[in-house]
Amino acid sequence: MLELTMAMVSGASDEDAGATAGMLLAEEPSEPGAVLRVGRDRTVCRLAPPQDWLFVSRTHLEFRCRIDGAWTVTWVRGSQPDPASEVRILAGGTAVSLAYGGTTPLPRGGSGEVVVQDRSGPRSVNVGFFHED
Repeated sequence: MLELTMAMVSGASDEDAGATAGMLLAEEPSEPGAVLRVGRDRTVCRLAPPQDWLFVSRTHLEFRCRIDGAWTVTWVRGSQPDPASEVRILAGGTAVSLAYGGTTPLPRGGSGEVVVQDRSGPRSVNVGFFHED
């Protein structure tokens, strides 16, 4: 089972730095081929930030269960050659950047966070994950 918790964080000024704009939850059994998507297109994404948060693509992140029950996360390439955000994975006390279009495995039986950071302002989409082994 993979559980995702998404928080949209905006820190436009010192007064509201770290203010949470919303929180959503999704979960999916660890069955081969299972997919959870994060992005602005609510027709294909289970977790979606506000529509005007254009630093997040229509389909930005894709969590996919492999045949062995392990999960991966992919930063889906959008229509722009250069992304308006950066993506980092925080797990096990380390932070690793995810390349635009790149895929990486999530720790099995672990937890962490995938952070989509707006390059032009202090907004982020934080997707916490917990992979129940």
